[in-house]
Amino acid sequence: MIKTLTQSLRARLIAGFILITLVAWIGASIAAWHQTSKTLNKLFDTQQVLFAKRLSALELNGVRADTELPRTKSMISHHRGKQDDDTLAFAIYTAQGQLLLNDGDNGRNLTYRYARDGFIDGKLPGDDDMWRLVWVTTPDGKYRIVVGQEWEYREDLALNIVLSQLTPWLIALPVILLMLVWLVSRALAPLHKLAWQLRSRKPDDASELPTQTLPQEVRPLVMALNQLFTRTGEFMQRERRFTSDAAHELRSPLAALKVQAEVAQLAQNDEPVRDHALNNLNAGIERATRLVDQLLTLSRLDSLEGLDDVQSVAFQPLLQNAVMDAYHEALREGIDIRLDIQDAGVKRQGQPLLLSLMVRNVLDNAIRYSPRGSVVDVVLQSHEITITDNGPGVSPEFLASLGERFFRPPGQEKTGSGLGLSIVRRIAALHGMQASFLNISSGGFQVRIRW
Repeated sequence: MIKTLTQSLRARLIAGFILITLVAWIGASIAAWHQTSKTLNKLFDTQQVLFAKRLSALELNGVRADTELPRTKSMISHHRGKQDDDTLAFAIYTAQGQLLLNDGDNGRNLTYRYARDGFIDGKLPGDDDMWRLVWVTTPDGKYRIVVGQEWEYREDLALNIVLSQLTPWLIALPVILLMLVWLVSRALAPLHKLAWQLRSRKPDDASELPTQTLPQEVRPLVMALNQLFTRTGEFMQRERRFTSDAAHELRSPLAALKVQAEVAQLAQNDEPVRDHALNNLNAGIERATRLVDQLLTLSRLDSLEGLDDVQSVAFQPLLQNAVMDAYHEALREGIDIRLDIQDAGVKRQGQPLLLSLMVRNVLDNAIRYSPRGSVVDVVLQSHEITITDNGPGVSPEFLASLGERFFRPPGQEKTGSGLGLSIVRRIAALHGMQASFLNISSGGFQVRIRW
């Protein structure tokens, strides 16, 4: 239960607000107490001094020793109001310390302990309470006046003032806390609504969540979720397309393989027919293997949004290795490959394996679709690679469709899947390059990769 509360944002916010409010209220109370006490002390100290100055102006020559004024209770026996006997007390002594006059209440207990004029703290005989005392000497030096006030009176008055100020806030505090709980719950309501939307969302739903009514602090989170939904939707779409393409493209080769296998079984002792069927079966397996490899390669390329682990790739050795890899196949087909390096220092950031795959796919297409005796020219310039053959080329109306998945121009004698140039275009795009396909006016087909 405690762990659940500590993990709840709502509970943490409410607890934090309550704690901050209580700490602020207590801190304000302490500050108000100190400030009020300080102000009252200044006020009462001033009052004591002024009272002592007024007493010093009295004519005391005719006053008999040990005279005291009537007690307040005897003068006003009823309806004395809210006055307090501890507000002020005074006594007047001669310079030799003989009590001359007091107020009749606490003044008679003010003992003569004169050391100097000014304020001191002391106690009355038989009383443990502290008193604030001020001593003043009359201008003629004959009499000394002491005016006292009990410290407890000042403290009680300061406490009453502070309580009168803070009590309304203390009463309002529960209301404030309830309002805080309501505000926090209301502020977090969009998160609860968002959670409900996510729980009720279908797995294949790639639509964006609305962000107009969300708080500004939550909006970046929802925008990131929308981007995630978009990427997930694109990924699922690619996976469905890959599954559909694979099922569609593999259906015919597998059916042909099954037919050739049945022919080989039915041939029995007819060795020429069986050998022909087995050769066709082997060729079909190679085509199916090539198709699966290209499908998997294209699927991996489609899942990439950018390139990782890129490095500086020198194109001269890359093209040389690609030509060497394709040389034996070209020799078997009676085709010559010529490499022309016009700028040996060309380098570009990229993935060597993908760039090699791009060049090999172009060379493989050139070798497969060129007649015997053809020449394939590979030229490296500062900002482009061109691979040109002198084959029949492609009809102009089909040039714009080259590079689309599974597209093969009509009339092709060689078997293929129509994925080679799609892979080339995708790798070029990942590296910030542009792959274009065109016919040569002198005859032949050219793949141009520019950057």
